[in-house]
Amino acid sequence: MSYNFTKLNEEIKNIESWLSKEFSNLRTGTASISILDNVLVENYGVITPVSQIANISIESAKSLKINPYDSSLVKAIEKALINADLGVSVSVDSSGVRLSFPDLTGERREELIKKAKDILEQGKVRLRGERESVWSDIQAKEKEGEISQDEKFTYKEDMQKIIDEGGKILEGLFIKKEQEIKG
Repeated sequence: MSYNFTKLNEEIKNIESWLSKEFSNLRTGTASISILDNVLVENYGVITPVSQIANISIESAKSLKINPYDSSLVKAIEKALINADLGVSVSVDSSGVRLSFPDLTGERREELIKKAKDILEQGKVRLRGERESVWSDIQAKEKEGEISQDEKFTYKEDMQKIIDEGGKILEGLFIKKEQEIKG
């Protein structure tokens, strides 16, 4: 009998996806629509993602334009953007809201890299949790007599290889984001 690592591989993919999404929310000095993924606007009493109530477009490398489908929502969108504290300037004009992305200072770049490291560490903690879960399962199977002691250690080595590979992928995502932040 061989141990099934499918669930572990799926969880590692989930952690990679989560980390990529978290990194995409870190502003790097150029306009990116993904920075608005977590911005929620009160739309007639219902909390709604800004992307569902407005057309969002990239005007230039340094600005985004948000044109709400209902012009009465401009103030609510402006308020949500200010409260989201995205590190961008928000201005309202006749047709919607404009976000301007200032150039990153050296200090701000260091803050963003530190934040990216914190996010990476959260991903690593999740990865270690998955490792502990699988290791506990392997040990339980050995105690129940489903696998031998030799198989237990073979599976542990296999599991560690999968975890190490997942860790390298997470590190690679961080290095890519760090280079993007440094410019």
